[in-house]
Amino acid sequence: MSTGTVRVRTSAPVERVYQSLTTAGDLRVWLAEHAHVDLEGGQFEFWGRHTPDGERGRQKLLDFDDKSVRFSWFLYDTEYTVELSVEQRDGETLVAATQSPYPTWGQGSDRSEVLQTFWPLVLANLVDHVEGRPVLGFCDFTTPEQRFEFDIAAPPAAVIEALTDPDVFPRWFGARMEIEPHVGGRWTMGSLAEDEHPAKILALDEERFALEFQEGMVTSWELKGSEGRTHLTFVQSGFDPSTPPYGPWLGWLSGFADLRRMLELPGWRPMWHSFELPGLPDGVLVLE
Repeated sequence: MSTGTVRVRTSAPVERVYQSLTTAGDLRVWLAEHAHVDLEGGQFEFWGRHTPDGERGRQKLLDFDDKSVRFSWFLYDTEYTVELSVEQRDGETLVAATQSPYPTWGQGSDRSEVLQTFWPLVLANLVDHVEGRPVLGFCDFTTPEQRFEFDIAAPPAAVIEALTDPDVFPRWFGARMEIEPHVGGRWTMGSLAEDEHPAKILALDEERFALEFQEGMVTSWELKGSEGRTHLTFVQSGFDPSTPPYGPWLGWLSGFADLRRMLELPGWRPMWHSFELPGLPDGVLVLE
C-alpha cells in the first residue's frame, strides 16, 4: 500500500506543536471549521466546510502517544490512515502528516490532487499558528468560487518578483518554474522544454499577473500597494463549476503561506522540509 509523508519545520517547541495537534480549540484554528477531541475517550474528529467530504463522523481515533496521533479517515469512499506527529531532529522541530494509501504523483483525479495538497496547506497554517502568527486561511469545499485575499508586509514589486522570478519562486513554493516574462509569453511549473501545453501570460505588471491554461482556466494575482504593504487577491476562474479544481487551489494557498513568511520574517528559512510521495519524479520539488 502506498504511503506519503509531508514534513514542515517550525521554530516552536515540540510540546506546543503537540498541543495544537491534539486540542480541539487549536484544531479549529489551523485544521478545520469544527473539531472535537477526547483522546482518552477515543475521539478525534474534525469536519465542516474547510474539510473535503466535510460531514462529521468520518474519523476514528486509532492510537496516540506524547508525540503523535493516528486516526482513520473515511474520505471519497476510501478508508485512509493518517498520522500527525512531531519530533526534534537536528535541532529543528519537524511536523509530519503521513497518509496511507497516498495517490501516485501525476496520476488520478481531482480528488487525488486534493489528497496531495490538503495536508501542505493545513500544516502551513499550523506552523504560523504555533509561532504566534495569523494563519493564512482555508479552502472552502462548499462553494465553486475560488477567490482569496490576504495582506503581505512587502511592496508589490517584491511580490511580483517572488511570483515571476525563476530563482525566487522555488524558494517559497518548493517547485521549479520557468517563464517567458512578457504578455503572450509561456509559463509552466517545471520545464518549458518538457511541457507540451504551457500556460499563456495574459498580464504582467506590478498590479496584475494572470495566466491562461489550455483548458481555459485563468489564474490571476491582483496587487494593490499601500505604505509598503500589498493586498493580494488570487482568483481562479474559467473552470467547470460542477468540478472545481480544489487540488491546485489548495496547492497555491499552501505556497502563499511561505511566500508571506519569506517577505516578512527576518532570517526566514522555507517551512517545507521534505516530501516522500509515491511516484514523485526526481527534480520536481526544490527543497532547501
